[in-house]
Amino acid sequence: MKKILLVDDEEGIQMLYREELEEDGYTVISAYTGEEGLEKFKEESPDLVILDIQMPGMNGIETLRQMKMENADLPVILSSAYNEYKQDLGAWASDEYVVKSSNINDLKEAVRKYLG
Repeated sequence: MKKILLVDDEEGIQMLYREELEEDGYTVISAYTGEEGLEKFKEESPDLVILDIQMPGMNGIETLRQMKMENADLPVILSSAYNEYKQDLGAWASDEYVVKSSNINDLKEAVRKYLG
């Protein structure tokens, strides 16, 4: 079973994404901060990361940079409520950028693209 690390400080997003992705047959590991995400990234060796950008402490762009330094081939999907981050050069290091919505079809499609 493919393992997804979900790093997002919003509990509602965590619950929605976890439920939908587990229904699709993935194992979901949760982290609520960039720092916690990096710890779980090292412990769990996920197959894919879904990463929020705006979080307390270490933001998603910095978390993304550190994860990519450890494993450049790991697919990372940035998920943000803010479309303007698409223009941020740091976001370009991600494999996919999805704007948060209650309809998570775009996110699920991106996950399938990388994990099958």
